[in-house]
Formats: sequence, structure tokens, C-alpha cells
Amino acid sequence: MMTMSSTNTTERNSAQTTKGPARRWRDIALLGLLFAFVIAGLVGLAVATGWEETKHQLMQLTLSQIVILLALSLVNYLFRGARWHLFSNRLGLSTTLIQDLRHFLGGFAMSVTPGRVGELIRMRWLKRETGWAVERTAPLVLMDRASDLAAMALILAGGIALSAGGIKMAMPVALLALAAAFVATRPKLLAACVTLLYRTIGKFPRLMARVRSAARSLTVFSSGPIMAAALALGLIGWVAEGYAFHLLLMWMGADIGFAKAIAIFTFSTLAGGLTGAPGGVGGAEAAMVALLSLEGIPLDVSIPATAVIRLTTLWFAILIGVAVFPMAERISQKAATA
Repeated sequence: MMTMSSTNTTERNSAQTTKGPARRWRDIALLGLLFAFVIAGLVGLAVATGWEETKHQLMQLTLSQIVILLALSLVNYLFRGARWHLFSNRLGLSTTLIQDLRHFLGGFAMSVTPGRVGELIRMRWLKRETGWAVERTAPLVLMDRASDLAAMALILAGGIALSAGGIKMAMPVALLALAAAFVATRPKLLAACVTLLYRTIGKFPRLMARVRSAARSLTVFSSGPIMAAALALGLIGWVAEGYAFHLLLMWMGADIGFAKAIAIFTFSTLAGGLTGAPGGVGGAEAAMVALLSLEGIPLDVSIPATAVIRLTTLWFAILIGVAVFPMAERISQKAATA
């Protein structure tokens, strides 16, 4: 019996080892396809509206300006990583800040997987390193998403209130994001919504039970100081990236004001997420170009501005994730076998 069990374990490990590289190459292929799709779309627009003007705008940017944009994006990732650490410790995990930052940043490698399911890799790393089951760490992902929604909704609402013009059409999205964040941070209400959903569709009983259990466990995050700290960290992070977009537009000679710039950036990010496309690819870029056009920004400026800000935010995050992912995977595997 022991020999048979050992053989089965070996076969399972061998199968997982075989699937690992295959899955990794599949994810890399998906990243490449999405990147090519976005670049092809933006290049097509640039060619149709005057490639020389677009090229001129891109060439105006200096290396130091690109570094500033990347640094502001890094501020976003680090502050949101600190929020992940706050939630992790509040949940009862004895993880360190460095450990949580490794998990959070490494998870960016899976940002463009369909439905962002790939980000659940963070919970797998936690299971290996702490022994906590996925069901127990699931609230971390729920709170992370809800906190982002709340912070971005407040930023969008504030940007709309302080600006004028076409961006006012984004108010319904801000209200929708706030409503989603409110539900996601109310354990009883979220559990009731899950129950209602199950009664409506009558499918996936085991999954629904797990989600309902995770929803009830959100109670631990409900204290005022924790929610305030989480919101502050999220606001600082997302405002940093919005400010980067504002600087970029100024450098390209299209200063529309900080409030309007951050509102357009935030709305485009949210709109891209609502499309369901991995990483909001395609939808976010289209929304950004369209809203800039409504503000009178010519396409020879809006197209390169959109391309640069997406490269220095979403794709920069993915690059960081790809760099951190192997280390996070290796450390978690060692912890699991220790």
C-alpha cells in the first residue's frame, strides 16, 4: 500500500511539473497576443490619423520623464502591497511585509488572465508558506478588489466634481463602483447576494458555499481604523498613477487640468475592467482615446499618451510580476517541502 501511494504521489508531482511549464508558456503567449492586439490597434489609429505627428509626440519624451512615470506607478504598487500586508495580518496570518510584497507583486504576472483568475496564485503561495487553506485566505482577494473599487470610485467622483465637460458622463460608473465596493465590504449583505444568486441560477453549490463562507469571514476587516487605513493606501496609490497621466499630458502640450486627467484615467481603467477583457485590454485604451477626444485633444496626442500611460502602468506591473514570479514560486515550493 505504501509503495502504491508513493507511486501515485510521484505520478501526481510529475504531472504537475509537466503542466507547470505548459501553463506558463500559455500565459506568456496570452500576454504576447494581448500586447500585440493593443499595439496593432493604436498603430492603426496613428497611421490613419497621421503617423508623423504621433511619432513626433513620442520622441518628445525624455528618459527622465519615462522614469518619473514608472516611479509613480511603483508608488501605486507599493502602497497597494502595503494594504495587502495590512489585510493579511488583520486576517491572522503571520506574514512579513517583504513576504506579502513578494506575493502581491508576483501576482501581477497573472493580471491579464481571463477574469483575473490567475491572481489566485497569491493564495496558493500563502497555502504553501502558511498552511492556510484557500478558503481561509480568499477574503484577502475580495477585500483587495473591493478596496480598489472604493478608492477608484471616490477618485472618479472627486475628479468629476472638480472638472467639467464630457467626463461627467462617467458618474454612473463611479456610482456603480461605489455600490459594488459597499456590497463587497458588508459581509452579511454579500453573503445574502451570493445566496440569492445561487437560488436564481441553481448551479455550482460547492463554489457558492465557499464564496458565502469567504463573505462571512470579511467581518474581521470591518473595523473603522482598518477600513480607513486601507482606503488611504488605495487612494495614494491610484492618485499617483492619475498624476502620472496628468504629467504626461502636460509634457505633450495637452494640459486639461489634474482633476480632469485623473478622472479620465480612472474611468478608463474601470471601464476596461467592466468589459471583462483580461487586464481591461482594449476597452481601457478605447475609453481613454475617446474621452480625450471629447476634451478636444487631437488623436496625434491622445494615441501616444494612451500608449505610454498603459505601458508604464499595466504592462510595467506585468513586467514586475514576471520578474518576481519565479522567486515567489521557488520560495513557496521550498516552504511547502520543508
